[in-house]
Amino acid sequence: MGFFSKLFGLDKEQKTIEVEPVEYEGYLIYPEPISEGGQFRIAGRICKEIDGEVKTHTFIRSDLLGSRQDAETFMLNKAKMFIKQNGEGMFGH
Repeated sequence: MGFFSKLFGLDKEQKTIEVEPVEYEGYLIYPEPISEGGQFRIAGRICKEIDGEVKTHTFIRSDLLGSRQDAETFMLNKAKMFIKQNGEGMFGH
């Protein structure tokens, strides 16, 4: 069953991929595209330490792209724009 589960995408275990964050204006951006049907959904996290506590904003967009690299690049650009527009307000301050 293991072979068929993996073949048809039924394998419940997801491979964990270590993501190197990109620093931008004091924030750490973690691009974490989600594989879906041969494409990649744009997703990731934006983190920042505020008053000794690491705050995290996680997002998933509806956009699907053909490669992991394209999804990571798009996510980084969107995250930078989101940081410029919202700043620390994204964490609910």
